Amino acid sequence: MEVKCQSFELKTEADNNVTSKHTHDDKPRPYLCAVCHKQFTTKGNLTRHGALHTGENWYSCTQCEKRFPTPAQLTGHMNIHTGKCKCSECGKCCMSSYKLAVHRRSHTGEKPFECNVCNKAFTQKVHLVEHIRIHSGEKPFECNVCNKAFTQKVHLVEHIRIHSGEKPFECNVCNKSFTQKAHLVMHRSIHSVEKSFRCHASDKAFNQLSSLKTHMRLHTGEKPYKCLLCDKRFSQSSSLQQHKRCVHSNRRPYHCPYCVLKFKTNIHLKRHVRIHTDAKPYSCRHCSDCFTWRDQLKTHLLKSHNEGTWFTCDICEKKFSRNDQLKSHSLQHKRVKSYVCCECPMRLCTAAALKSHQLVHSSLQQFCCGKCGKYFEDKHSVVRHFERCTNDRLGIISLFNPHVCK
Repeated sequence: MEVKCQSFELKTEADNNVTSKHTHDDKPRPYLCAVCHKQFTTKGNLTRHGALHTGENWYSCTQCEKRFPTPAQLTGHMNIHTGKCKCSECGKCCMSSYKLAVHRRSHTGEKPFECNVCNKAFTQKVHLVEHIRIHSGEKPFECNVCNKAFTQKVHLVEHIRIHSGEKPFECNVCNKSFTQKAHLVMHRSIHSVEKSFRCHASDKAFNQLSSLKTHMRLHTGEKPYKCLLCDKRFSQSSSLQQHKRCVHSNRRPYHCPYCVLKFKTNIHLKRHVRIHTDAKPYSCRHCSDCFTWRDQLKTHLLKSHNEGTWFTCDICEKKFSRNDQLKSHSLQHKRVKSYVCCECPMRLCTAAALKSHQLVHSSLQQFCCGKCGKYFEDKHSVVRHFERCTNDRLGIISLFNPHVCK
């Protein structure tokens, strides 16, 4: 069996005059693994740990081609072949009696580890420890590049790949790579023709049961994920996490390489960069037209090729390309104005309308036209003006770098 060995480099935090401490004791751990960032008290322990990444002196299984860095791991693996720790309920073979005991809880429903704050129970103690950090706010694993902190070490390891560009999980069909194994598993369903999980309400089919469950929430209205800061609820965990970053966090770790603007998420940065590069990644399958934004393509397909479905207002029959646009518009008919300006008694229907209104109270004009030098309070105004002034969008420049405009 051919083993791909990754280059391994010994690195110590002592070189940077920093001595990190383990989260469970007070021992200094100045020796840092350059691959996974695990810390050790001695250089010898770090060297032995390095074999995990290089594949040197690994122990081979005589029954299959798997290899392991320690004899203990090989022994546990052999228990699977011999059936030493076999579940009497389902026949699954485990690596140890402890793993077997944990596995049996999936049949009995036993969850002996309970959170004393919210009473949520877990099958393993390590899962309880990780859960408690939600209540305590503890995030012991911090990225040394952008200082973002995490409750679990595995999340830090995955996050670091954003900075390093490493994508170790590759699809064997199209060779597309991913930073996380879960993303690869989800991607593989694209290549699967069979869609065995079907929605009975809309007759839509999915490759995965989890995708069907998420889809069903559109019909049931279920929103199991709740923000602890504003009580807003979401149907997906990813939507909750994005809400926290965009609404409740002031951190903007993503910097535009063309101007001084900063963004809360990487996707927002990527969208912004298109203004500078004039990139048009969305192309029409029916004609040669290309678009900067997905909404532009969707509207084009509806208007020019009659593809897709309009969202029509029941009151004024105005049409929209997105359902969220229709919902925002409907609030105007209902006269639900939940957003109140902090500078005046003005009330507005949407957060976007409030943000736009608040510019009235500010004398700051952030954007200028690179063609004629005229200043504007918001980005949308300068975009509309600039399309009339010139077809070159590269002239949109922030006032935060005003000497470029002059």
